[in-house]
Amino acid sequence: MKSFSEGFKIGIPIGLGYFAVAFSLGIIAANAGLTPFQGFLTSALVNASAGENAAFIAIRENVPYLQMALISVVSNIRYVLMSFALSQKIDPRAKMIHRFLLGFYLTDEYFALAIQQEPYCDPFYSYGAITFAAPCWALGTALGIVMGNILPHRIVSALSVALFGMFLAIFIPPVKTSKPIAILVALSFLSSFLLSRFTSLSESTITIILTVAISSFGALVFPTRERSRDD
Repeated sequence: MKSFSEGFKIGIPIGLGYFAVAFSLGIIAANAGLTPFQGFLTSALVNASAGENAAFIAIRENVPYLQMALISVVSNIRYVLMSFALSQKIDPRAKMIHRFLLGFYLTDEYFALAIQQEPYCDPFYSYGAITFAAPCWALGTALGIVMGNILPHRIVSALSVALFGMFLAIFIPPVKTSKPIAILVALSFLSSFLLSRFTSLSESTITIILTVAISSFGALVFPTRERSRDD
């Protein structure tokens, strides 16, 4: 099918990017004591770098299950909004299996591919991209764990920072063009430092507190102006 092959081609650069990020994520998973199979299975079932990173940190810190579930929800809450938007791009006549699969593989990249299609997204276009990219995500995590158990500790520590480079690449562009976002990012850095320096809270607890508090602060202080129909 033409749409599937076109999606597969688009999925190649996405998959290569996924592999690099997942490799760094695997380093973190190795520090948490996961085996390569456990890392592979986790990334095969969870398509969220921030959520997996938070979960691996929670596993490393041996936090309670309820707290682990809460931080996973907070880390992945944006997918709820993305799901609402994507639901409007799916053909009303589409079978439930297509809705389920597109929802299961909802990531920032897959969402961008689906949402730009007119008038409705073609599930098979997304399936083509997923066919290449999804295995790269799972294999990258497993290989990262293998290398994390082999490489010297200093190199593992250095490579574990690479995942945060992806997060920097995500928020630096909007920071350069939006003063409110720049203020919120600076506030999050300062708050995270103060809480980690002067409290005994775990990293996962700090993530939950700051995500809810700073996002609420931003919504109240920097509300988005609704566009009128004439804009």
